[in-house]
Amino acid sequence: MGSSYKEAGVDLRAGEETVDRIKELAKSTFNKNVITGIGHFGAFYQLDLAKYTNPVLVSSVDGVGTKLKVAFMMDKHDTVGQDLVNHCVDDIAVGGAEPQYFMDYLAFGKLIPEKAEQIIKGFAIACKENGVALIGGETAEMPGLYKEDEYDMSGTIVGLVEKDKVINGSNVKSGDVLLGFDSNGLHTNGYSLARNILFPKFKVEDKVDDLELTVGEELLRVHKSYLSLIRKIKTNVPVKAFSHITGGGIIGNTKRVVSKDLSINIDWKSWELPPIFKLIQDAGNVKDEEMRDVFNIGIGLIAVVDKNDVDKTIALAGELNEKATIIGEIK
Repeated sequence: MGSSYKEAGVDLRAGEETVDRIKELAKSTFNKNVITGIGHFGAFYQLDLAKYTNPVLVSSVDGVGTKLKVAFMMDKHDTVGQDLVNHCVDDIAVGGAEPQYFMDYLAFGKLIPEKAEQIIKGFAIACKENGVALIGGETAEMPGLYKEDEYDMSGTIVGLVEKDKVINGSNVKSGDVLLGFDSNGLHTNGYSLARNILFPKFKVEDKVDDLELTVGEELLRVHKSYLSLIRKIKTNVPVKAFSHITGGGIIGNTKRVVSKDLSINIDWKSWELPPIFKLIQDAGNVKDEEMRDVFNIGIGLIAVVDKNDVDKTIALAGELNEKATIIGEIK
């Protein structure tokens, strides 16, 4: 009897079932610019350039790191897709871009259509919330490379911005103020350290004092999308720069949009460390410097504005029920 692909660990029927399951999820995110459905060799998207004079394409690729390990531990797969979309959206929104479409890559040790459907359901939820079309992707089954019950993912986002409205920090100057906006947890960074500290001591289902949810649920809080907030600010204030706080922390990310001849002065006591970060720091005896380098420690987005625009920016954020805190200045 001859060998088969299925015996080697790849189930073509599971792939076909997955495609059938996700077609409607993807279709629910489509807009008038999407001109093909799921299943073609390439995804076709017609750019609407009517409102642009000199449009620039902005793109980003990312993953969610070892946050996936927490999803595996909890057998909960409908939120990590939202994390990926929101992370990618934030990465291009801080440059002034309006996101257009999103594409995903999923790689499984063993493709289980129901699990894939839950992940892609998360993509679809976040795409609809951000007004982004989920126009295509790739789902691979790779036995021997991944454990049977595990998977990895990455996402690609493409957006548009008018060339003269690119926000890149080129006019940041001494005296400008840094406004910080709350994160809702770790977002998608620092999970290798967090898991190394927490899971010898706790189980995902444990309820710990000061945490609203279980340890696992706190760690799976969905990465916030700051798109609406960024739109609100950039439309009404001549914002100098935005910084999306991911791996590298507040300083590591904000220095991307600040000239090397300027310094970023943070008042680390201007906001309170959220409980999940306190738990990680106390349980692992982590130094302040390490926490600041690895995690967002409660600040997921920073806007750099002229000191005369601070009050207006804070008020604009308040209209969206977002809290803005003065966390530092440029020197």
